[in-house]
Amino acid sequence: MPVVTMRQLLDSGAHFGHQTRRWNPKMKRFIFTDRNGIYIIDLQQTLTYIDKAYEFVKETVAHGGTVLFVGTKKQAQESIAAEATRVGMPYVNQRWLGGMLTNFGTVHKRLQRMKELEAMEQTGGFEGRTKKEILMLTREKNKLERTLGGIRDMAKVPSAIWVVDTNKEHIAVGEARKLNIPVIAILDTNCDPDLVDYPIPGNDDAIRSAALLTRVVASAVAEGVQARAARAGGDSKPEAGAAGEPLAEWEQELLSSATPAAEATEAVAEAPVETAAEAAVAEVPPAATPADF
Repeated sequence: MPVVTMRQLLDSGAHFGHQTRRWNPKMKRFIFTDRNGIYIIDLQQTLTYIDKAYEFVKETVAHGGTVLFVGTKKQAQESIAAEATRVGMPYVNQRWLGGMLTNFGTVHKRLQRMKELEAMEQTGGFEGRTKKEILMLTREKNKLERTLGGIRDMAKVPSAIWVVDTNKEHIAVGEARKLNIPVIAILDTNCDPDLVDYPIPGNDDAIRSAALLTRVVASAVAEGVQARAARAGGDSKPEAGAAGEPLAEWEQELLSSATPAAEATEAVAEAPVETAAEAAVAEVPPAATPADF
């Protein structure tokens, strides 16, 4: 079964690139044609690269890895938080703090401070303080929750990161590359493919396109979790001293769900498939502009 269909990509507007004057020449090999001054991305290639990225994410998670979801632009914030939460992965959908990966030790201390403030509030630790002190502590807690809430359970740097818009998230991409962390990302026609290990050519400005591709990555994570659990359950003779790590609550929910990721994929595949790249061109409205998406 296909991970995603050509029709779904077309419906989400994934084939629309930027205006021809705003492009990165390195993206030429991913461009099918241009129409009304807008580049059209070759969705046949997109499907191929989606399969490669999907397999990588699934195997990474199956072997105990984690994927950090990153998307701070307005079009991606909601889907990044929703899909990462659905599969129990960390995410950043507000502001990326410099050093979030390269200086994770300091970030981890801030996470501990956030949890400390939350515990104080819940256990009455704010009582007996002045109104000014309570206000300052509350503001500090809210600020930490806003910027670090998505990575509250991230105990170490991730095994890979999923990025929506590598240009906007250039700091995150730079930190990941410095630490040799694989980058999976949507590549619009103004992006640099050399910075991404697992590119997915597509529209990173459309809400539906970003949501669709983020959902695909999340589904790969879910399938990886199931594979990891199945592998752990199949080990009849574990090595001495190697205690199997218990599944988290969200992992148990995924395994016991009545509609696992595989069934969702089958439902997705029922849509008619466009096999010709020309279908992308046919979908372009005469007066389409990037602002419409």
